[in-house]
Amino acid sequence: MIFPNGTLALPRGWRAAFELRGGATVEPPSLDIGADILNIERRPAEPSRITICRQSPEDAGFREIFVSLDGESIAMLEAGDSFTCEVKPGPHKLRAHNTLFWKTLHIVLRPGEHAKFIAINRTGRISFGLLFMLGAFPLYLTFERETEKLQVPSSKIQAPNQTSR
Repeated sequence: MIFPNGTLALPRGWRAAFELRGGATVEPPSLDIGADILNIERRPAEPSRITICRQSPEDAGFREIFVSLDGESIAMLEAGDSFTCEVKPGPHKLRAHNTLFWKTLHIVLRPGEHAKFIAINRTGRISFGLLFMLGAFPLYLTFERETEKLQVPSSKIQAPNQTSR
């Protein structure tokens, strides 16, 4: 039975006892779980963020890159654009395409995590030859997660030992 003050006890007349060796008995301690613990209000998890940049100097500067998150279109990036949005933490499917090439990334975001992605439309080796022949050329899509580069303090970098012989 749980009382309004949050304590837990057995009804009167019930006697809980544990038998121990030698005939000794012990009553279980009463639990005080507190009334406030029964009315828990959970804060929602801190949202995660996704940033997609199309600002690479390697980008050809032609055609848009279309980005969708979990099947919903979220951005159309032109050369030099960047897009940031908040999402719920957890697993997501991020897709990008330039109408010719499609890339899909499956990601899992932790609460408060900020994931950054790079999107680039690149020309190929024969792209400009095809431009002259067909009047158009394919742009290859690069879409990947930006990796955090570890920066080592200069005081930790040691020069190799040079000994003269």
